[in-house]
Amino acid sequence: MVSKSALGERFAPGLALLGLLLLWEASCRLLSLPAFVLPSPSAILAATWKLDPTIWAEHIFATLRVTLLGYGLSILIGIPLAIALASSRLLSRTLYPLLVIVQSTPIVAVAPIIVVVMGAGDLPRVFITFLIAFFPIVVSTVTGLLATPPELIELSRSLGASRTREFRNIRLPYAIPHLFSALRISITLAVIGAVVAEFVAADKGLGYFINFSTSMFQVPQAFAALMMLVIISLALFQLVGLAQRLFFTWSLPKGES
Repeated sequence: MVSKSALGERFAPGLALLGLLLLWEASCRLLSLPAFVLPSPSAILAATWKLDPTIWAEHIFATLRVTLLGYGLSILIGIPLAIALASSRLLSRTLYPLLVIVQSTPIVAVAPIIVVVMGAGDLPRVFITFLIAFFPIVVSTVTGLLATPPELIELSRSLGASRTREFRNIRLPYAIPHLFSALRISITLAVIGAVVAEFVAADKGLGYFINFSTSMFQVPQAFAALMMLVIISLALFQLVGLAQRLFFTWSLPKGES
């Protein structure tokens, strides 16, 4: 039998969200706020249903494509780079400050330059998404690789294990929890990167759609697109967690398996 405290923990987030939406709806109605200032949840839902589903599908697919391509690129480059940084102190001292500089540069300021240099199309948008998403993967993976107990490393070396086997069989398993923490963060950052890129240069995508809607004072429509972005971020975040639960159950904290 499920206890009351467990039921409370399970339904508390949903009830809190429902209460917030009801308060939002009541405030908009009582204060008679115009839709172009702050639309009510009901007005946002009406704008969502009013728009042609094919238009939604087109913009959602465009944003998802850029998000997943940039995210995939951040994994393909970030993990090998992290292994290289963890393997060489000289390389770490050389490249790590450059990575920090790149991450510290406001992407909104750099995005127009990237678009001018790389031209139109998906390439600059994917690159912008990659720039935002890859840094947490590199940092967390390096942290995990270097967090391996030194006695295990000494034992493997005493048994004649090669450097490759040391990383594959000892360091990488210890880095998996750190890696998945970064992957969860990075997938939400990838969505942000895709939207920022679409603000700068795009003819489709939810970021472009928000820009277009606000320029036409269709604020409920813009909020509807924002709601879609939140749903996409949450769904992708949960998918990364599901992948960890399915394939790396042993890496989950106690109580989450």
